[in-house]
Amino acid sequence: MTYGIAWDPLHRELDRWQAAGRVARFWLRDDDTIEPTQALETLMTLACQSEVPLTLAVIPGLTGEALAARLVEDAAVAVAVHGWSHTNHAGPERKKQELGGERPADVVLGELRQGFRLLERLHPARFLPVLVPPWNRIDAALIPALPGLGFAALSVYGRAKQGGPVPLLNTHVDIIDWHGTRGGRSEEELVTELVAELRDRFAGSDEPVGVLAHHLVHDAAAWDFLSALFAVTGRHPAVRWSSASELLGP
Repeated sequence: MTYGIAWDPLHRELDRWQAAGRVARFWLRDDDTIEPTQALETLMTLACQSEVPLTLAVIPGLTGEALAARLVEDAAVAVAVHGWSHTNHAGPERKKQELGGERPADVVLGELRQGFRLLERLHPARFLPVLVPPWNRIDAALIPALPGLGFAALSVYGRAKQGGPVPLLNTHVDIIDWHGTRGGRSEEELVTELVAELRDRFAGSDEPVGVLAHHLVHDAAAWDFLSALFAVTGRHPAVRWSSASELLGP
């Protein structure tokens, strides 16, 4: 497989890491999983063939035994809690949010507790006590209660701020063009973002670079980008794709 010039900046940045004797850490999160689909099969096959650990953010209120049966043999797949039902409770003029302040905190936390226990039961071998809020948004007042529900980490979008009540394992590069085509973004844009994240890490941050996918809306451009990304990084000695559990530690 050959790659266009759009990938040259990433090659150069990774070569710089290699020359410095350093290794960049990447991880992959995919949101909105409910049940087995052809798109999920494509994602899992691609990740498996590329030896890229995969974290699926599963919507507890919409999933069930069918997904559990499909994942039972896939040791490289982890399951995180994607809210409860991915329902927007924000007002019409506000950004979409399920885990906001529009409802009583005990109601929201009760749903999260239920979702945690359900996915823990359905996926005992691959359950990850990580909360992935729908739309990557959660009311700050709810976060201190997460450890009491059993959550070991929170995963949203953007550079992680340190010192909060729960560790953050964030994503940073979303491959979907949500405000335009709602398909895959251009290679040039995505490579530019990846390089910017790597330069931040090279300057001193130890945060792993999180790539965010949404298999249910992938078009050819999204699949092509992931395939090329896995191939480019998988062949480079300055890259390590890590599982979420590995990054969280004990």
